[in-house]
Amino acid sequence: MSQPAPTLAPGSVGTVETQYLDLPQPVRLDCGRELHPVRVAYETYGALSPRRDNVILVCHALSGDAHAAGFAKAPPEESTRDGFGSEDRDGAGRKGLGWWDGMIGPGKAFDTDRFFVVSTNLLGGCRGTTGPSSIDPATGKPYGSDFPVITVADMVRTERALLDALGIERLAAVAGGSLGGMQALEWAILFPDQVDAVVSIASTHALHPQGVAWNAIARDAIMRDPAWQGGHYHGTGRSPDAGMGVARMVGHITYLSAPALSEKFGRRLQFADDIRYTIDEPEFEVENYLRHQADSFVKRFDANTYLYTSRALTYFDLARQHGGGSLAQALEGVSARTLLMAFSSDWLYPPSASKEIEEALRALGKPVELHVIEAMYGHDCFLLEEARQTPIIRRFLAQGGPG
Repeated sequence: MSQPAPTLAPGSVGTVETQYLDLPQPVRLDCGRELHPVRVAYETYGALSPRRDNVILVCHALSGDAHAAGFAKAPPEESTRDGFGSEDRDGAGRKGLGWWDGMIGPGKAFDTDRFFVVSTNLLGGCRGTTGPSSIDPATGKPYGSDFPVITVADMVRTERALLDALGIERLAAVAGGSLGGMQALEWAILFPDQVDAVVSIASTHALHPQGVAWNAIARDAIMRDPAWQGGHYHGTGRSPDAGMGVARMVGHITYLSAPALSEKFGRRLQFADDIRYTIDEPEFEVENYLRHQADSFVKRFDANTYLYTSRALTYFDLARQHGGGSLAQALEGVSARTLLMAFSSDWLYPPSASKEIEEALRALGKPVELHVIEAMYGHDCFLLEEARQTPIIRRFLAQGGPG
């Protein structure tokens, strides 16, 4: 008798509650400081095998959180779903769907019938994990800009500490897109004997100068807002929403492609009665879209977290950090099978960056695959092209052992 088809519908892992764990030891940071206490927000999907060998860690991008799949038990008022047109997708009819729900669940790319998936909010975040908005035990007030500067490696060490506390020694895979893909690559270097496979999507070994520049503009917009107050705006009744909104608009444009914007908006006007000869209101549909994105984002995200996370991803440079300037040397100790995925229209994390990683790993004799998917939605493709990523990831993971 044939087996029923897997449930690929939105929210197929069900209703999920975010959990919190206080790490027993301080986290030592690259900047030389130790951070303690550290709380980590996380969610899990699927069942842990008796041998604890079927674990996949999912790492999120700049504006993500621990809620990657299913419906949140207590959904926030503002959606945390990212990606071009995310509000129009899924048709789930209820709030609180995880940011990578199309990839996690029974029969999906990260199949919860086989794997136990763990998703965390990264160090420095504002969705439950210790970050700039957390209370500094030395002052009893939010850290603000007194929070230590962090790196992607610091995020990974925090994730390792969480898994240690959960009794998980080894990962069947670590996966993520964008900044999440950076974390996956960092895992393979920092903990080579504890990771069987890496899935790095729409990511890079080092952000190119234009990407660094766009991030600098976004951060500057926040810090030039008088309401930022040197980073100590919590409890003052004012926050840098104007600067944060501009940062979100800048970021959102870098995540998209010109063809995607043309298809979605063209030069259509917001009002039916032609141009209105104004300078202070959005008249084009694309302008209104960006304004909406800005207004929604400031309601759910902390400006300081944006600053710290943006700085961490611009610092990320595997060759500089681990290879004395050589990418091949940085990757020399990697033992994990590596799957790299990139998108043809992604100019922020271009396919050429993934190609450089592939070539370095291949020259070292490491098992690696690179798939470049032809798609028009730019960097956001890793959140949108779920159906095209799924068979590639499922086949790659099927080549592994446990689960």
